[in-house]
Amino acid sequence: MLLCIFTAVVILCAAYVQTHPLVFNESFWEHAHCIKQVGLAFPVYAHDNDGRFPYHTNGYGDALLLIPAPWPPSLTGPGYDSKIFETALKSGIDVPESECGRVYVQGLSATDNPEIALLFDKLPTPGDHRHFLSRIGAPLVREVWTIGGMRVVRESEWPAFAKRQIELLVGAGIAREQAERYYSEKAKR
Repeated sequence: MLLCIFTAVVILCAAYVQTHPLVFNESFWEHAHCIKQVGLAFPVYAHDNDGRFPYHTNGYGDALLLIPAPWPPSLTGPGYDSKIFETALKSGIDVPESECGRVYVQGLSATDNPEIALLFDKLPTPGDHRHFLSRIGAPLVREVWTIGGMRVVRESEWPAFAKRQIELLVGAGIAREQAERYYSEKAKR
């Protein structure tokens, strides 16, 4: 009888792990995609570039490579592989935006509204700052780096957050079409 119960529990646990890949991803064990590491590099870049944050004509994937001393795992978000950034740093290839686990908003400066999000996770997860069993049952969130610092936005609040961000971007001079495109990007999952 105990063997049957144990077997059933193992099967249920295995099924849960398989059906919740964003809970049991690379962040389960460690800080795999710490947004703070890359976020703290934005002011350094802006200081050295007349207050402007990175911009690249090939898109935001390549713009992220302009950040000083980039840490590839920080450049992309949970559920994505940082190897594309590692390869690009070594060989100079372009980084397609579809391979970035975070959306980076180009065309901003350090003097823009500090509430504007510069970088945010494409996928909602329990967060990169939760580990082990604390991830199970935790609300899904997206980590966001604003001009003013880090925020964590619950997925249930994301639609209102995105709508407000679009308006903030338009107010900062970003074309509405581009602002909406940032917040309508689909994750590759």
